[in-house]
Amino acid sequence: MLTVLVDYDSGNLHSAEKAFQRMAREVDAGEVLVSSRAEDVARADRIVLPGDGAFPACRRALDGYDGLFDAIEDGVTRRAVPFLGICVGMQMMATTGREYEDTAGFDWIGGEVVQITPDDPALKVPHMGWNDLIVNHPHPVLEGVETGDHTYFVHSFHFRVANPAHRLAHVDYGDEITAIIGRDNMVGMQFHPEKSQTNGLRLISNFLRWAP
Repeated sequence: MLTVLVDYDSGNLHSAEKAFQRMAREVDAGEVLVSSRAEDVARADRIVLPGDGAFPACRRALDGYDGLFDAIEDGVTRRAVPFLGICVGMQMMATTGREYEDTAGFDWIGGEVVQITPDDPALKVPHMGWNDLIVNHPHPVLEGVETGDHTYFVHSFHFRVANPAHRLAHVDYGDEITAIIGRDNMVGMQFHPEKSQTNGLRLISNFLRWAP
């Protein structure tokens, strides 16, 4: 089995690569490859799309690699390859991103990415640090993860889903902030599982063993 972490110059993938390689060894999930090549994505059994930075810049960077998004979309929507979006990689699954300018997302999960606006002025933006998950819907990727388990966030915009059934977990930050989304063979995590210690490694392990 091959898991491809898509590299499109959206941030340092070293920590993610090490975390996925570690868990792949533990659960005998095969090879983990960091690649920007469409042909590698086309043969992947699992696809992971990370992302750091602004939504429009990440989308343009991804589209700048010839054939890369087409290979991702073909794998996810036609071949039903299990997909994990992380941080902005999750946000790009939305219909529209509204950071700086309206930017079309993948429209895989209906909704929009909007700025975090906490009711409490003491809560600063970006939302940075540890926060406790509140599980909304059970899912195989959440096996062993419960409400109250914490993960590590760094973001100023969040995914407002159109269908509440697609929000698997959220956190409270002066508002309900979507933490995990999912439908069919797709999941997304707003936080960084590779930086979320035991809980993050468990989520990565679950994803590597998931057979939707």
